[in-house]
Amino acid sequence: MKAVYRFSVSTFLAVLFFSSTLFSQARLQVLHNAADPAAASVDIYLWNNDAHSLVVKLDDFGFRQATPFVDVPAATNLSVIIAAPTSANEADQVVATIPVGQLENGNKYFVAANGVLNPANFAANPESKSTAFELLVKPMVRESAVSGGVDFFVLHGATDAPAVDVIARDVATLVNNAAYKDMTDYINVPAGKYLLDVTPAEANETIVATFEADLSSLSGGSAVVFASGFLTPSANQNGEAFGIFAALADGTVVEFPAKTQARLQVLHNAADPAAASVDIYLWNTDADELVVKLDDFGFRQATPFVDVPAATNLSVIIAAPTSANEADQVVATIPIGQLENGNKYLIAANGVLNPANFAVNPDSIGTGFQLLVKDNVKESGSEGMVEFIVLHGATDAPAVDILARGVATLVDDAGYTAFTDYISVPASSYTLDITPGNDNSSIVASYEADLSTLGNKTAVVFASGFLTPSANQDGAAFGVFAALTDGTVIEFSNVTSVEVADKSIPESFTLSQNYPNPFNPSTTIRFSLPEQSEVTLNVYNILGAKVATLVKENLSAGNYSYRFDAANLSSGIYFYEIRTANFNSVKKMTLVR
Repeated sequence: MKAVYRFSVSTFLAVLFFSSTLFSQARLQVLHNAADPAAASVDIYLWNNDAHSLVVKLDDFGFRQATPFVDVPAATNLSVIIAAPTSANEADQVVATIPVGQLENGNKYFVAANGVLNPANFAANPESKSTAFELLVKPMVRESAVSGGVDFFVLHGATDAPAVDVIARDVATLVNNAAYKDMTDYINVPAGKYLLDVTPAEANETIVATFEADLSSLSGGSAVVFASGFLTPSANQNGEAFGIFAALADGTVVEFPAKTQARLQVLHNAADPAAASVDIYLWNTDADELVVKLDDFGFRQATPFVDVPAATNLSVIIAAPTSANEADQVVATIPIGQLENGNKYLIAANGVLNPANFAVNPDSIGTGFQLLVKDNVKESGSEGMVEFIVLHGATDAPAVDILARGVATLVDDAGYTAFTDYISVPASSYTLDITPGNDNSSIVASYEADLSTLGNKTAVVFASGFLTPSANQDGAAFGVFAALTDGTVIEFSNVTSVEVADKSIPESFTLSQNYPNPFNPSTTIRFSLPEQSEVTLNVYNILGAKVATLVKENLSAGNYSYRFDAANLSSGIYFYEIRTANFNSVKKMTLVR
């Protein structure tokens, strides 16, 4: 009669199945990660097909349970037999028999039981991967870190979850485009605490879930981090919900707790002089506790992005800068409701405390103090590009268009309080012309926007202050600014598109040669008008394609100069042309980098 050996998982490590002096051996760790409720607990038999003998039985082996690493015979054909938890032997109540084959002598293996017994009864995998019950095998695994820190690999073991990226927040992308059943290579990180953001593959701005991974006590150790359970339990026989866990080399399984967090940046853009500096309290009304206080938060100041609680009711309390607490010298309390887990928000404090004391908005939009909230904002841009949204935050300014001169219309007919969608441009310097909405022929103001150092970054470009300070309590004058994700605020310098060189009336139309020429990256173009004229001044490349519109407006008679910045153009020959109703002239210039 064949001997049958039974071992509980707690004593599995202590059992050697074959003497290392007589037989070749491998090392093996087994994980039960099959979320099918019918397989919540199973008996697992490791069977030696060549010797027709039982190696070991794992009795009542539970879901999300792991063995420690143990010695098992190598160079012999093995199978794993899965049976009901009440099975008496390897032939009783068998659910599945899965060949493992021959393990290599001296190698170390990880085996995960994964999938569902009857896929027809469960949600399909989004990438059409088979979800049938199977063993996932990874060789060359580790029982300890190779060179300090923590060594781990990641198993995507959730049948109904799509391909994902896993990002250690502010550290690195750990998993890139991993689909169900994928196992990554080993990753080494210093022992510490990490926030793991799970995002759709290649869409890292959308955080599906966030988990806290405490690896601070695992220095020198190794682990298998595994996604487990169902994203939608109701569509999967009410099986266990999705989570992220780690199986350590000694068989301990730890759960990484989910974090219900949002990311938030706050901008003070309320130009009322009475609110030039305020204390801002972010208050958790459900827990009746303070989340964060911004002390003496100044006009045109921004915070970096910070973590704040999601799925709980929040309010923003605005108080005088000398306030002692959230109940002292309160100016306004504004509920913002519940933020969505994993979402990213910009909140801009805008408007004036008493609209009756300020100029009305030309489009009859209310200018009372309020919080403007934008969700789905971004903390990083795409490769080599700058991505930004624009906020019209000037209470007495009408709806406007913003044109990147010679490039494109960035903002079309945006009124006060409006946010645009994201705009993506190459990292470079731009001249931004502000015009009345639907009237691009009249440039109200122009600004130099140097975005050349912001590749891969994002920003909030915001109009701020008053067009007419004297009608608005002598508040700050209008300007255009950008808030970066680290809280830095930069001002775009005001430029004049066309300057009057002198007031004398010339005798004839002229277009002068630019100076200097050749130039890098800017040059001055001069022209003269003997009469009031509708003037267009364009720049073309050597192929005749228009690359910039420098002037398009009605000008009085006089002598004018224009500083042309070609920072976003490549070296070469260009032509500039002036057109009026009674004059046309073209000249050549050379840009040399």
